[in-house]
Amino acid sequence: MKKSKFLLILTLLAVFAAGCSTTSKSGAGEEATGEGQDQKLEITIARAFDVNGLDPGFLTENAQVVDNIFDTLVKRDAEEKLVPGLATSWSQIDDTTWQFKLREGVTFTNGEAFNADAVKYSLDRVLDPANNAPTASYVSTIQEVNVVDEYTVNVVTKKPDPLVPTRFNRYPTEIVPPKYAEEVGQEQFAQKPIGTGPYQFVSWDKGSNVVLEANPNYWGGEPDVKKVTFRSIPEASTRVSALLNGEVDLITAVSPEDREKIESSSTARLSTVERAGNTVYVGFKTDVKPFDDPKVRQALNYAIDVKSIVDKVLQGAAVQTNSLIGPKDFGYAGEPEGYSYDPEKAKQLLAEAGYPNGFSATLDTVSWYIKNTDVAQVIAEQLKAVGVNIKVNNVESSVYRTLVPAGKQSDMYVLGWSSTNTLDADAAIYAILRSGESYSTYANKDVDAKLDEARSVTDEAKRKQLYQEIQDEVLKDAPRIFLYQENQYYGVSDGLKWDGRVDGSIPVSTISAGNE
Repeated sequence: MKKSKFLLILTLLAVFAAGCSTTSKSGAGEEATGEGQDQKLEITIARAFDVNGLDPGFLTENAQVVDNIFDTLVKRDAEEKLVPGLATSWSQIDDTTWQFKLREGVTFTNGEAFNADAVKYSLDRVLDPANNAPTASYVSTIQEVNVVDEYTVNVVTKKPDPLVPTRFNRYPTEIVPPKYAEEVGQEQFAQKPIGTGPYQFVSWDKGSNVVLEANPNYWGGEPDVKKVTFRSIPEASTRVSALLNGEVDLITAVSPEDREKIESSSTARLSTVERAGNTVYVGFKTDVKPFDDPKVRQALNYAIDVKSIVDKVLQGAAVQTNSLIGPKDFGYAGEPEGYSYDPEKAKQLLAEAGYPNGFSATLDTVSWYIKNTDVAQVIAEQLKAVGVNIKVNNVESSVYRTLVPAGKQSDMYVLGWSSTNTLDADAAIYAILRSGESYSTYANKDVDAKLDEARSVTDEAKRKQLYQEIQDEVLKDAPRIFLYQENQYYGVSDGLKWDGRVDGSIPVSTISAGNE
């Protein structure tokens, strides 16, 4: 928030209240004139990276920006419960059909009407195999979307799917305007998106920032923050400096060593959400030697001292875990016993696999994760102790976003995943363990069958049992080096009321002015 301008506007409002009239510049150069002028709250949010695109159906990153431009049929409230969004109600009318009643009188910010045709169009473009949408696995249980009338749609699934309302809460199902999307084409739509959300797109200076302004006609009411800039500041220490000198108002991904600096600040505070971040792991391409041998994969798990990485490198900014399903997710069954740190056991397994003298490999990593380079270097050092020579390859963010879903990363790679808003094991593991999925480099027919079954079972106890069985089998098969789940740390200006959420989203419409 631009505090000086904010104070100036408050002063002007006081003048107005005294019966005077004046004119002044406020916010981003907009003119504030006359009586009754509302204060303009403008904020800047600094993240570690810029967006790669703004089309929700084709994202290869988190949806912190696009979630503010688009709406879903179903939303989550502050307690993470499903509540009406663009749909006012929903019900299951038979085993494979869910019916959604849509909100009337809503328009996209270009004036195009929101209706059942828009819902069908938005889903069809993601489901169409010709479009190769990276988000398709999230909605691949859907057979078709049928328009019943202007404000009613039926979603028909291939098999019973108890997660349909949850699926319509996330960005792959965010609703786009059919006419505009067709006119400009997919590439242009990703550059200049139009939605029905609380904010409308203004500009995108690639590599630098995305600017949004409040949608004055938002069906949920115009938000307090009138303008938000999502700014890219890759260096963690630079983000903190920008927060503490008032240059920005909210920062993400506070590094461990900077937490105390913010906590002791008189102008900002630290917002902490434990285990709300990605579950970070080292993935293997399990169809490539030597990682096609489970003994090799198990050996590398035994060779890594995860506790020391969490304690010494991350300074407690994550929680060691052998589970790819987090405690906030349906299907979490506690922390399974995993691989203890045992270098001698690692050497033994490598010898049994035919690699008594180890081997060499490249480990890709990326700046999306806390102290990623330091973590990768420690992993390399620990693997060297059992004879495995690792070259750490730090890949630029935008390049990694393209390489990984295309399967073109190195045979060992760091990746993090989470269930995001779904809070369900399906989103936490399906895309990274089901063979053939864009982000999976693992193939196990038994795991595939159980993943598919868990998607179509309506009995919750049975679903939990299936995820327990999947987790046990994956842990034994070791297609990953199981590492940790990150905590989320945000730096928040004292001038704002907002705290981090367990789903990792930043709904700007929930931010308001705090005590100065």
